Formats: sequence, C-alpha cells, structure tokens
Amino acid sequence: MKQFLCIDIGGTSMKIGVLNEEGEILKTDSIKSPDTIKKMYQIIEDVFHSYENIEGLALSMPGAVDSEKGVIGGSSALDYIHGPKIKEDLENRIHVRVEMENDANCAALAEVWKGAASDVNDCCFIVSGTGIGGAVVKDKRIHKGKHLHGGEFGYMIADFDFTTHAMKTWSDVGSTMAVVREVARLKGVDVTSLDAREIFDHYHEDPIYEKVVDKFYFVLANGIYNLQYAYDPEKIVIGGAISVRKDLLDEVNLRLDEIFKTFTHAKIRPVVLTCQYHNDANLLGALYHFLTVNS
Repeated sequence: MKQFLCIDIGGTSMKIGVLNEEGEILKTDSIKSPDTIKKMYQIIEDVFHSYENIEGLALSMPGAVDSEKGVIGGSSALDYIHGPKIKEDLENRIHVRVEMENDANCAALAEVWKGAASDVNDCCFIVSGTGIGGAVVKDKRIHKGKHLHGGEFGYMIADFDFTTHAMKTWSDVGSTMAVVREVARLKGVDVTSLDAREIFDHYHEDPIYEKVVDKFYFVLANGIYNLQYAYDPEKIVIGGAISVRKDLLDEVNLRLDEIFKTFTHAKIRPVVLTCQYHNDANLLGALYHFLTVNS
C-alpha cells in the first residue's frame, strides 16, 4: 500500500506523520518549527529521506494557501512562509509530488473524509481556539473564494455598538482566548495567571466566569445560526480545543433554543456536531487533499 509523508506546520511545532492511502497513521513525530524557510526546507528534506517508499508529500500550513500555485498569502506566526514558491521548491528538492492546503481546511477535510461530515456533501467547519477559523465545504471540496478567505469566520462582525460604532469580530469576542482576556480584565489579574480549561470547567461556580462563558456560547450559537442561513449546510462541525468538551453541544443547543424561541419564523435548525479527529486532523486532511488533487 502506498505511503505518504504528511506534515502539519504550525507556529510553534511541526507534526510529522507517515500515512497510507487509506488514512491510517503509521508513524508520528513532532519537532519545533524552525525560524527560517531554508531551515524548514532542510528539515522536510531530511525527514523525507529518513523513510523509504514515500509516494508524495502533503502539507498543512497556516495562511491563505494557494494550493495550485503553491504559495501562501495572508499572514501567520511564521512570516517566512508567505511569498516563497514552497511547492515548487520542495518538489525540486525531494523529487516527488507535493501538495499543500490551509490548516483549517485540512481539519475540515479530515471530517469530510473519515469523520463527522463523511455522510454529507455540504458542511461548515468552525475552528474555535485562540481565534476563530473555519472552512466551507461544497460537494466535499473546500470553497476557498476569490481571495482565498472562504471560511475565515473570525473576521465576521459579532459585536456592534450602534451608539459609538465600536465593533468587534467573532475572534475578538468569541474565541477561547477572548474568554481568558475578558475574565482577566474583569478580575483585574494578569492573563497569564488564568487557564481557559479551568474557567470553562468551573464557570457555574464563579459569577464572572459565568458571565463571560455564557457570552462565549451565545456568540458561538449566533455564528452557527448565521452560517446556517447564509450557506444552508447539511451539518456544522466544531473543531479546535473547545471541541473536546463533553458539554459543548449541550451548551450550544441551549443557546440555539433561545435564538429559535426569539425568531419563530426560522424553521431550519442547524445540525451541530463536534469533530472526531483532533490532533491528527490536519495530517489526515492534508493527505485527503493530496489524494483528491492527484486522483
């Protein structure tokens, strides 16, 4: 069975996996992300040559990834990846086919291929973590949009004051990092002294935790409601760190109940699920993208 090298390149670490064409993970490793493009190329080349019979390289990367041209626009924690012809450069170094896709899109594709959205054609994928990201899937393929920003739900305006015209995005007010920042502000403590998991685990026991976490879930439910009526997907899948919480869907559905009690004319309730693949999603989705492009 064919084997592929899949690498998820993040701001702090590179997760490396060898997967077969059925998506089975044979080996994994993780190393610190380098500080230059030259070092990144060398690491990938060295890892590639450390295995035998690798048929191709599939990359999951941050930023506005142009999969066809093999370049990355936008911005990310790794400034050096934006601009170079990464796909072409790596193919010239390792002499196998290289494919690359945005990391949130890869996470979504993992669910489309093997996970929570494998039984539908159209879905939205929300990544909730330090910010809000996501993906729009149409006919089991990523819809990127004209400017490669399809699924960048974090840019959506989620808070607007009609008196002052102050406005904030979904990432500003609806990410787990936003919860930590707001709790720190209200308690008058340093952000680094707080832990997001602790806040969510005990939010019914502290009035400040409760106020901030309740807003988080309402913002998430509001975003889900809007996505349902903007795109009308068959499912909306939540990924990111928050998705491991067993109470997440109950909390979201409680807020959706309130929304639908208010807007009684709205009859289409979103089907909301959490992702099945967490830490391995980007590797699996990168492979699925590779296989789809080269089918």
